[in-house]
Amino acid sequence: MKLKDTDFKQIVGVKKDTYAAMVEQLQITYATKHKRRGRHTKLSLEDQLFMTLKYCRQYVTQKELAFEFEVGEATVHDTIVWVENTLVKSGKFSLPGKKALFEDNDIKVVVVDVTESPIERP
Repeated sequence: MKLKDTDFKQIVGVKKDTYAAMVEQLQITYATKHKRRGRHTKLSLEDQLFMTLKYCRQYVTQKELAFEFEVGEATVHDTIVWVENTLVKSGKFSLPGKKALFEDNDIKVVVVDVTESPIERP
């Protein structure tokens, strides 16, 4: 969060405001999940979100993330799945579909990057 807005967006992939809103959504879901009891995670919610965004943006392997964040690979996988599912279920962070793009009269040009690069992903 100490970075400038442009640097933060380039590194993390989202603006600081969006990142803060994502953390807030995760906090709400985490609080309801652990209302009474339950084992708390080693990573903070900010680190969990950063790990997920880094995985999605940079195609880092889960083994590398496990080493970087000092947790197990299973923890990395579970964290990524939980963060993605939580953010998708909230409905606040979805992109508009093709139909919304076709109906928007303000859009004059659409540029699509179609370069292919082979990536081994499960």
